[in-house]
Amino acid sequence: LNELRGMETEGGIATGEELLHVRDIGKVFRGYVEPRMAIMRYNGMPAIGIAVSNRPGVNIVDVGKAIEKRMHELEGMFPIGIEVHPISWQSTLVSESVRSFVVSLIQAVLIVLVVLWLFMGLGTAFVVGVCGLAMVIVATFLVMWLWGIDLQRMSLGALVVAMGMMVDNAIVVVDGIMVRIQRGMDRKQAAIEAAWQPAFPLLGATIIAVLAFYPIYASDEGAGEYCASLFQVVAISLLLSWVLSVTVTPLMAMWLLPEPKASEAKKDPFDTGFFRMFRSLLQHALRWRIPVLGGTIVLLVLAAVGFQGIDKTFFPESARLQFMIDYWAAQGTKIDRVSADMRRMEAKLSADERVEAVSAFIGMGPPRFYLPVEPEQAYSCYGQLIVNVRSLDELNELVDEMDAWGRENVPEALVLVRRFGLGPSKTWKVEARISGPALADLSTLRKLGNEVLGMFESSPYCGAAQLNWRQPVERIRLEYDPERGRWSNVSRHNIAEATKRAYDGLPIGQFREKDKLLPILLRNEEDDRNALADKLAVLTVQPDFSERGVPLRQVIRDISVDWEEQLIWRWNRRRTVTVQANAKPGVTADALRESLIDQIDQFAKTLPPGYAVEWGGEYEDSRDAQRSLVPGIIPAGVIMALIVVGLFNAYRPALVIVFVVPFVAIGITVGLLVTGQPFGFVALLGAMSLSGMMIKNAIVLLDEINLELAAGRSRYDAVIQAAMSRLRPVALAAATTVLGVVPLLSDVFWVSMAVTIMFGLAFGTLLTMILLPILYTLLFRVKPE
Repeated sequence: LNELRGMETEGGIATGEELLHVRDIGKVFRGYVEPRMAIMRYNGMPAIGIAVSNRPGVNIVDVGKAIEKRMHELEGMFPIGIEVHPISWQSTLVSESVRSFVVSLIQAVLIVLVVLWLFMGLGTAFVVGVCGLAMVIVATFLVMWLWGIDLQRMSLGALVVAMGMMVDNAIVVVDGIMVRIQRGMDRKQAAIEAAWQPAFPLLGATIIAVLAFYPIYASDEGAGEYCASLFQVVAISLLLSWVLSVTVTPLMAMWLLPEPKASEAKKDPFDTGFFRMFRSLLQHALRWRIPVLGGTIVLLVLAAVGFQGIDKTFFPESARLQFMIDYWAAQGTKIDRVSADMRRMEAKLSADERVEAVSAFIGMGPPRFYLPVEPEQAYSCYGQLIVNVRSLDELNELVDEMDAWGRENVPEALVLVRRFGLGPSKTWKVEARISGPALADLSTLRKLGNEVLGMFESSPYCGAAQLNWRQPVERIRLEYDPERGRWSNVSRHNIAEATKRAYDGLPIGQFREKDKLLPILLRNEEDDRNALADKLAVLTVQPDFSERGVPLRQVIRDISVDWEEQLIWRWNRRRTVTVQANAKPGVTADALRESLIDQIDQFAKTLPPGYAVEWGGEYEDSRDAQRSLVPGIIPAGVIMALIVVGLFNAYRPALVIVFVVPFVAIGITVGLLVTGQPFGFVALLGAMSLSGMMIKNAIVLLDEINLELAAGRSRYDAVIQAAMSRLRPVALAAATTVLGVVPLLSDVFWVSMAVTIMFGLAFGTLLTMILLPILYTLLFRVKPE
């Protein structure tokens, strides 16, 4: 810097005969950018944030451990007063999440084994447990490793979801072996026949169950990428379960299944009180099939009506022990003012015993440490707090309290308190975009935006709301006089450089320091900068190719102050203002949007030509995610239909299945209403997977009807006998699936899918065993005997 200070001024400007040096006409010092672009504090103390990410293919848990080890080694080298604190430590969160899911996986395995033991006996449970669970799970982990699928929330959750379905094939095979042995068949022959006869129907049914998950894998939206491993893991585990059920399962069953008791040998296995009761129920249902079918249709209509009362959402909120507070002062507010205002919130939170730490980021948001959170752009008027709390209950309390406190104590700014989301999420859940032509009048757009903003704020469900254009800001407008400018050789560019030099600083070179290049800025002293507005008219402007300056007032007509739009957003190349809002705590974004639809529709009819309004936010994301499933649904549906028709070589069995599947909505609606869970994207995936399970059970029953017909029974007797034969495996498979997802009820991400599967499949089993025979007899014109 001394060399720089001693440099002679360019051109040898002299006073008398003495040359001037840089130090004679100004101060040369090294400093930081002013005003500051960003400020960070941790628990009220100045801080610097460091964000670290793992390389592709590297385990984040290993990265976290390595960093922790190195930080412990460096602690003694830090100056006194310098401390290191984690704000978000993903390796710990991942370890806890994986550990929790492993526990859920073990719980699901134990639940399935207990159910099998209670209903099929210890020996049978051992066979099914080893072939249908243990071997499948081990083989699934091996294939996941070969495919490069990591252990994470989605892949481990998919294993739990598939847990009950894994044993379906093994249950069918083992139940067939048990029935044949009890009727006196040789064990080897029983094993071969029970595995071979249903092998291809089970394969078709398994492929159909897998295809029910395919649309999410084929989706090109963010939600599809997030949930892709759901399909991969389910496909691996179910196909492996079929392979083992027709190979290893009959072999183990032949060796390990116990001999039937002497009193049960060669006895009809369905001649028990339970089966006699079911036979009577089915015969009465077939006798009164029209009233039963009519009543079920009424229930479906009621379910459709009741579904309207279920809250809708996209993805649920996270259970992270953190929440965010976004702070927007008026547009154009200086960063130091925002920093001072945010200290009040920091002090309040730091004094609360429920809070572990408060991290403040002023001028911009933190580095993107959590994928679902959209980073906010850099604004001097913006700040964000990341608050770490001690427990989930205290998190919910603090979110509600700080939301109310912000509205009451910070009326001069917009304060948005929000939790982290799971899966793709937005800062603003509800958005309405008003678009005009490419060069639409800015004042017209703002007027329309304010009109819609008023509608939002009048809704009883609306919390924080704003325009994404924020507020107009004041500007000093210099009216350049071209004629005076030509006489003085001063251009608009010269005026821009002069004003920039006077306040922000004009780059005039670079200073090299080892491997760093630092910009050299020329600007006025601080006192002159602070008084610039009063002395603007006499600001010296340097013309090109001249050493004499010209006062600014000599080349302008007028200096005035007016307002300008500092932020102008476009959507599809059209000027667009967006009204952004979040619902009040305890209210869903869909409920807020529903309360505004009629007003927005009426507003759209009054728009000038060339203007339009459309919904954005979570509604648009959810709609796009659902539409992105269509490219996967079409091929999956076609393949499902071809498999069903190919298995039965007829179209009427396929019609039976098509007619029975929609009725599962009755169970789904009841489940979501009883538990109070919203219907979101994850629940939609559950409903789609449920359709695959229903089709699989239906195929098993219809195939058994064909086997009974081939044995010479009448069509009515074949329906009764097939239902009796398939009752235990279908009910047991449903029980293992329903109870197998119970551990997911404690997980905020999977709970809606778990509820959908539990209630839908429980009611769906009744549909399979009662409604399907009714529809079959109607389509095949079978009269009850």
